Amino acid sequence: MSAGLLMYRRRAAGLEVLLAHPGGPFWSKKDDGVWSIPKGEVNSDEDFLKAAIREFKEEIGASPDEKTEFLPLGEIKQKAGKIVHAWAFCGDLPPNHKITGGRFEVPWPPRSGKLATFPEIDRTEFFTILQAKKKILERQQAFLDRLVNLVG
Repeated sequence: MSAGLLMYRRRAAGLEVLLAHPGGPFWSKKDDGVWSIPKGEVNSDEDFLKAAIREFKEEIGASPDEKTEFLPLGEIKQKAGKIVHAWAFCGDLPPNHKITGGRFEVPWPPRSGKLATFPEIDRTEFFTILQAKKKILERQQAFLDRLVNLVG
């Protein structure tokens, strides 16, 4: 189980959402269809929304304020079987915001016997809904549709 937050904002071009690009050598040259909402694992007995807020803070380095209204976007099942619960909230990041996400180690280059460290998320970006539908994982497109139905 995972939980995440979909930050959105309104601009002249319309509704925009913040998506995260996965880090590491496997994803470095992939773009369309690999971005995701910032999310992470839910600990046992942890409230899903609290887990989503914690993961957003850990991965993005920003927290929604205490008065934030969270809109439930339901859940989806990703192709690999993971269930993702999501909420949307209106917000923004300052220009040149630095993401703070975790890091992971993998053998790199392959079969070299060496370990290399990579960020879990290598970048974030705001996209219009139309752009986001091309960028986001296919199964997470439902979150975008649900957001549009809720906030227009």
